[in-house]
Amino acid sequence: MTPGVPEASGLVLALSTCPDPDVAVRIARTLVEERLVACANLVPGLRSIYQWQGAVQEEAEVLLLMKTRRELLGPLKARMAALHPYEVPELVSVPIEDGLPAYLAWVRAETEAAGRMEPNLSTGLG
Repeated sequence: MTPGVPEASGLVLALSTCPDPDVAVRIARTLVEERLVACANLVPGLRSIYQWQGAVQEEAEVLLLMKTRRELLGPLKARMAALHPYEVPELVSVPIEDGLPAYLAWVRAETEAAGRMEPNLSTGLG
């Protein structure tokens, strides 16, 4: 398989950070249930150093790695803003250039129902 083949076309890896594992699990589960992402991996043990309100901050965080379709980034941005406790949540994406065809097809299939489902407003996060 070579970069840019149709199997990977239109798929992205979206990244976000959460303040703790409980918040990360709630956000990830909601986004998977709503089919805005096919999969979310939680990576604990992250240490973030950043500028916030004129001072350098250092915090423990959990990284979310989420696989989805580029066309769902708009709804994913809106949902992340509603679910996330941060005043300015992180959400960035990078294109998926290549991968195992069966996995890429699975990501696409698992997110096909997005937009046909009502958002889960009972998460306690929004």
